[in-house]
Amino acid sequence: MQLFDNIRLAFGSLWANKLRALLTMLGIIIGIGSVIAIITLGDSLTGSITDSLQSFGINNITVSLQQKTEVDETSGGAVRMFSMANPTSEDLFTDAMIEEFRAAYPEQIYAIALDQSLGSGQVQQGDTTAQVNAMGVNEEYALANDLNLLHGRFIKDSDGERQIAVVSDVFCESVFGQSGASVLGREFDLTVNGQLLKFYVAGVYEYDDDGFVSMTGADPVTELYLSMEAAQKLTGETGYQSFTVVASIGTETAAFLEQVESFFASFYTRNESYTATASSMESMLEEMTSMLNTVKLAISAIAAISLLVGGIGVMNIMLVSITERTREIGTRKALGAPGFAIRMQFITEAVVICLVGGALGVALGVGLGAAGAGLLGYAAKPSPAAIGLAVGFSMLIGVFFGYYPAGKAAKMDPIEALRYE
Repeated sequence: MQLFDNIRLAFGSLWANKLRALLTMLGIIIGIGSVIAIITLGDSLTGSITDSLQSFGINNITVSLQQKTEVDETSGGAVRMFSMANPTSEDLFTDAMIEEFRAAYPEQIYAIALDQSLGSGQVQQGDTTAQVNAMGVNEEYALANDLNLLHGRFIKDSDGERQIAVVSDVFCESVFGQSGASVLGREFDLTVNGQLLKFYVAGVYEYDDDGFVSMTGADPVTELYLSMEAAQKLTGETGYQSFTVVASIGTETAAFLEQVESFFASFYTRNESYTATASSMESMLEEMTSMLNTVKLAISAIAAISLLVGGIGVMNIMLVSITERTREIGTRKALGAPGFAIRMQFITEAVVICLVGGALGVALGVGLGAAGAGLLGYAAKPSPAAIGLAVGFSMLIGVFFGYYPAGKAAKMDPIEALRYE
């Protein structure tokens, strides 16, 4: 019998026993649906995290101080100990180190962003006050942090100790009542670290409310940028605990990260307290993706157990169907149908049951995954590979669990089958 006729007979059998067929498919539907929903939700979460991290600069490498551990051998065995300590001025990264680094890797470096925090400050303008995070930055800071400048200009290295600042549009609306170009050159008083200072607005950047900005009441605490020299004059520090290196386009970030860490760690071989470490958004993204994939795989494996249950259900219902159709099988064999044709008929029927159940499971899984992603605020990203694998696995289940019942039907004695009541 041709394959088309087998498929037609399989659908006819399913339609004649709709409720029984649906109950048989239930394990397949739940198993496939669970796996697809988990993979869809996991891929949506991974994609959202990837997009978020990429917005912070996937090529950015953060170089920072890392405290060394100490060894305590007083108890007869070496025990690694860790005690918190604040770095001294001798431990900090210096401009000389950074310039030497620039000279060593001119092709791989697009920008080096330096910053030095002054802490929380208060701006006073008449009766209006606003809280800010004041920080000194260099000219390349804007390149590494993708700041969108609306008016004026950003801090320049040539500004020296000039009392100018770059503020957000939200800050301008709060302090000056407007955020247009007319605020450029306006003065305001900044109180930071107990000092009252007068600054002038040199530039206005667009405040990104999706960033990690602390909140005080209803008003956001935005960043206020000063020149690095002005900040260092206020803090008395000339070094850096960390800074950001932006790799040039085409640079292999993973390999360059190791070179960066090795370069700066060489300055701390004789430092008993600190060493240099480097990390990137790319390495963080890889670690997070690997962790999410492991969790997704583990949960999918648990959900896939229901596929085994569904397969056993398919085998059971096929055995019942063969018993019910014994006389039909005997009649076909008496008319000359070979055992291979009988076997293919029932294998095809098992495969059709699993494919229909798999298709319903895929639809259910995509729907549940999309709904879950929507509730979490992520864009749904169904995996075509997972859907294709689910459909293929459904066919495999049909062949595997349908082969034994089909073989039993193919081996029936036609005389005994015709006598069956």
